[in-house]
This record gives sequence, structure tokens and C-alpha cells, in this order.
Amino acid sequence: MDNPNPAPPAINPPPAPGEDKTVAIIAYITLIGFIAAAIIHSNKKTKLGAYHLRQMLGFVLTWIVVWPCALILMIIPLFGCLVLPCVALFGVAMLVCWILGLVAAINGEMKPMPIVGPLYQKWFGTTFD
Repeated sequence: MDNPNPAPPAINPPPAPGEDKTVAIIAYITLIGFIAAAIIHSNKKTKLGAYHLRQMLGFVLTWIVVWPCALILMIIPLFGCLVLPCVALFGVAMLVCWILGLVAAINGEMKPMPIVGPLYQKWFGTTFD
């Protein structure tokens, strides 16, 4: 007996697991990788891809804002000695955040970067959706 009302085929099937993780991983590979991931994501949107694109958008913007300010403060003679350890600590903290974000993307997890990750999701909540 044939079913008189077969289910229609899915219009947008869910993405393959590897494809979902690809955008998330590429987003963490330099600024060019972020741009490439955003372009790939615009063609086939996924929640995991959008999540990690938001994480990296916040990461890149934080780096762009903080790094020049720190360099300017290091030029000032009195502040240079005081700011240098803070700049080094900031650089290490950003590296750790980047590594943890990349590892989460590789594992297919929507896990935020430490401390700043939840803020990035809040600030850029609808970006890349």
C-alpha cells in the first residue's frame, strides 16, 4: 500500500557536520580567514558558524582597540615601564582566549571565550544570523 500523502522533501536540509565546523574553524585563522568564513557563512548559515564568527568579531575588535592604545602608552616615558607588563599580560590572555575559541570550534562546541566571550555574544547577538 502506497501512502497517498508522502512527506515533501526537505527544502533546506541540515548542513553536514564537517561543513558546520568548517566556518567556525576558518573564522579563527587570521583576519583573512574570518572574512572568508563570513562569506562562506552568508551562503549557508549555521548556528555554530554564527556563534564563532561573533566570538572572533569581538576578539578582532578588542585587539584593534586595545593594542594601539597600549602602544601609545608605552611611548610615554613614565608609563612605558608600567604599561609593558600589562601589555604582555594582555597579549598572553588574548592568545589563551584565541586558542580556547579555536579548540571549541574544532570540537563543534558553542563555548564562549573566557571572560569576554559572553559579552561578545551579548553585544553581537544578531550578527551573522
